[in-house]
Amino acid sequence: MGRNKVKIKLGNEVFEGTSIERTSSSENWSEYLLEDGSVVKMKLVVTEIVRVDGRYDSDDNPMYIVKSSNVIAVSSPDNLKRKV
Repeated sequence: MGRNKVKIKLGNEVFEGTSIERTSSSENWSEYLLEDGSVVKMKLVVTEIVRVDGRYDSDDNPMYIVKSSNVIAVSSPDNLKRKV
């Protein structure tokens, strides 16, 4: 089931956890139309999810650490683009 024990350093703390494999995912774009006519599109791409061993949130759910990257794309009107 793709579970591996891992150690994650967050600040000065090291957490032991279990890497959890995703069975499904959807990484949709968020789009922001700016007043200058540009469109900024952004999405979060998850690279790893780790369930922290023995740690729970205030609702007693297991605590997870998510490793991710942001992907950003910009589309601007021609009048804002650099003239080369």
